[in-house]
Amino acid sequence: MTWVKGIVGVVCVLFGLLWIGQGTNILPGNGFMNGQAMWAIIGLVVLMVGGWLLWSLARARMSAGSTRS
Repeated sequence: MTWVKGIVGVVCVLFGLLWIGQGTNILPGNGFMNGQAMWAIIGLVVLMVGGWLLWSLARARMSAGSTRS
């Protein structure tokens, strides 16, 4: 189950970065998301969720590793 958490975390981070880039017009294109601050904010929230998932996964692995010794 931890691998699912890792995959979801990485996907959230990547989508968050993509949406921030489009919402702030850093990434080129003519899509409906470009230049829209709402998508930058949504991307930031998704990025934070992904970061939290990866952080909690890393903490769980560190605590599991310290109890094995």
